[in-house]
Parts: sequence; structure tokens; C-alpha cells
Amino acid sequence: MSSDSSWITDCVAQWERPLIAYARRLLGCDETARDMVQETFLRLCRQPKQEVEQRLAEWLFTVVRHCAIDHLRKEHAMSHRAELLTTDVATASPVTQLEINESHQGLLQALATLPRNQQDCIRLKFQQHLSYQHISRVTGLSVTNVGYLIHMGIKSLRAQLISTTAHAGANS
Repeated sequence: MSSDSSWITDCVAQWERPLIAYARRLLGCDETARDMVQETFLRLCRQPKQEVEQRLAEWLFTVVRHCAIDHLRKEHAMSHRAELLTTDVATASPVTQLEINESHQGLLQALATLPRNQQDCIRLKFQQHLSYQHISRVTGLSVTNVGYLIHMGIKSLRAQLISTTAHAGANS
């Protein structure tokens, strides 16, 4: 087993930096890239050496890519509203500034209707930009539970915002 652990250590030493660079290009975020690479090496620890050794680079980059894609899928929510919320208000047109303010207010009102634990997880993720692992440490919840709460909260927010938008469109 010690040869396997030294093999893992050697793999980390050789591949960590290139994998982080690759994940950073996919995700645009250093911290998230590091999280994805860490997850990849954890998965490597669970793999029998003989199954991945001959195709190690391919296996590592594939796993990082899959982790990044999964992460991006989980993070992709309320695209138009998210774009408005991340638009630089100072350089936006007056119409866009108004849309940003309305979207922000609507989102905050919808957020306030969620259960407290969903609100906390969503605020930590999207306002404080914490990873699921960090949110887990802050809240004392498991990483899986944090992911579930964020997923369900976003699903509920999306439904509320779609309903509000449809209702507003019907009234105009």
C-alpha cells in the first residue's frame, strides 16, 4: 500500500499544476479549479493503480473535465437574471440599471420565502462565493446536503421568478 501512496504523491507532484491550469480555463475560477482537482485526486485514490496507470494523463484530465462540467451544470441557474445581477451597474445603460434593480429586488423577495437553511446556503454560495466544502464547514451540514439545499432553493427560486414574470407579462 505504501507504493500506492507514493505513486499518488508522485502523481500529485507531476499533474496538480497542469490540472489546475486546465480546470481554471474551464471554470474561470482558481478556487473552484483547485476543488475540482482535489476531487479528481480523491477519485484517483479510490482507483486501483493498475486500472489507470497506463492512461493516467488521459484519466486525470477526463475526470477534471467531468467534475468541471458537473459543477457548471449545478451553477447554471436563472441565466438572464444572473447576468443582470453580475452586470457592472456603473457602466450599464439606464434601462439595464432599472432591470438590474428590479431583478435584484425580485430575487431578494423570492429568496426571503425559502427555508432559512436554503437561504443561508444560497447566500454563502452566490453572495460570498464560497465552495460547497466551505459552506459545509460554516453551516455544519454535509457537502451533499449543501448541494441539495442549493439545488432545491434554486429550483424554487426559478419557479417563483418564472411565475412572477409570467404573471407580470399577463398583466401588461
